[in-house]
Amino acid sequence: MEFVRTPEQCFDNLYNYPFEPNYTEVSDLEGGVLRMHYLDEGPRDGEVVLCMHGQPSWSYLYRNMIPILTKAGLRCIAPDLVGFGKSDKPTSIDNYTYANHVAWVGELVKNLSLSNITIIGQDWGGLIGLRVVAENPELFARIVCANTALPTGFPIPEEMQQAVYDKFDQTPALPPREMMKAMASDASGMGFFYWVKHCAEYPDFDVTQIIQKGDGSPFPEAVRNSYAAPFPDDSYMAGARKFPTLVPILPNNVAIPDNKAAWKVLSQWQKPFITANSDNDPVTAGSDKVFQERVPGAKGQKHVTINGGGHFLQDERAQQLSDVVINFIEDNPV
Repeated sequence: MEFVRTPEQCFDNLYNYPFEPNYTEVSDLEGGVLRMHYLDEGPRDGEVVLCMHGQPSWSYLYRNMIPILTKAGLRCIAPDLVGFGKSDKPTSIDNYTYANHVAWVGELVKNLSLSNITIIGQDWGGLIGLRVVAENPELFARIVCANTALPTGFPIPEEMQQAVYDKFDQTPALPPREMMKAMASDASGMGFFYWVKHCAEYPDFDVTQIIQKGDGSPFPEAVRNSYAAPFPDDSYMAGARKFPTLVPILPNNVAIPDNKAAWKVLSQWQKPFITANSDNDPVTAGSDKVFQERVPGAKGQKHVTINGGGHFLQDERAQQLSDVVINFIEDNPV
């Protein structure tokens, strides 16, 4: 598998990211290996918190939470998904599949001999992380879902499916601001198509214009540049461009059977499970209620709605989400 590795000098001027890098090798599933980066902060004998990021972010997203969690005696493992952060980045978009990401994260967890894990899954960190949990339930003690989901396809009647595929094909790749407005104003329930097309096809895919505060305003320039540091040019962006296409929303998505299998595990999950969605996330609104209704371990837990956190709530609401995690662990001892 051909890949690129972001030059170290791209990370020289990161804002507020004082962490030492760690690396492990995982199979590229084609006979070679890929290097995955992860942070390992806090006491080695502390309870493990696996901090999973999504798209198009990286472990930088957890920079404000890690000091709070480690001060509480927790050990934070924050990996960079393959294609993101300081991890290797396959250059072909075809290398990025949902199943591959699950395999890579699962191998990292086993390489580090992690157990009794509390996982925080946000965005794709949840889509991938929940699949890893379902495949390795004995390694996980608790689950925190924050602005994520585990989709199994829209329930589209067969006679309407071709019209939906046509709608997808006809959706244009718009500039960032127009794309976001189109997503928000689409009354058909298919506004997500604009995000898929923007990431896959828009020629100037700019991470600094995508990762925004909860109110839609930009982060300070130093923060924006730090989020964009792993992607010096488009050859490093195949993973970030591909992710939205992989979300199992259309009926022909190959990941639907595996996600349904993961739901079978979660529907019998008795261990502690909590949700902590933002009240203004435009992407995953309502997903917390689905988890609360379908996961037995979510019953009786102190689910939280975080005010104004937007989609990337780890950044703007680090203290609030950290408090949720710390209290959740204390309330549910192993």
